[in-house]
Amino acid sequence: MKITVIGRGNVGGGLARLWRGAGHDVDELGKDGGDASGSNAVLVAVPSDAIADALGKVSGLDGKVTIDATNALGGRSDEFDSLAEQVKSIAGGPTAKAFNLNFANAYDEVPQQPLKPSMPWCGDDGAGETTEQLIRDAGYEPVGVGGLDKARTLEDALGFVFAVRQAADSPVFYRFWKPGEL
Repeated sequence: MKITVIGRGNVGGGLARLWRGAGHDVDELGKDGGDASGSNAVLVAVPSDAIADALGKVSGLDGKVTIDATNALGGRSDEFDSLAEQVKSIAGGPTAKAFNLNFANAYDEVPQQPLKPSMPWCGDDGAGETTEQLIRDAGYEPVGVGGLDKARTLEDALGFVFAVRQAADSPVFYRFWKPGEL
């Protein structure tokens, strides 16, 4: 799969590395933007207050499956119910929310875990297959939580995940499963 990652920080750069390791062709775009027209999927991993500016510098987004990995650490626009809705309003294609509730500084430790850690995601029907594949290719197990209307729920869960991390004094992994599934 051809993937464009917008944002070269811990999340964007870390996922680009993982996806390259899984055999994907990944372009990383920084502050200068670039062209995503040859991509099958786009990851948005920029500060929340930079979404409009970052996406405004990228051409070829129309209709692409877009995965929003942002968190509202830099605030959010009152015009949208979620950051993912803001991303969708600019990119225009099927959109998902994922990769915002796991710690990028623990990506290298994922393969050593006895069970694949969970990665909650939500999104449009047209984004599901691609999003779940990229979650698996990053070493996680996808956990769908509904349509894009659930994106704010995932964004607001960050406080809980940060509290668990702080109490553990370490990045943490978590796993969701149904009784009898393992």
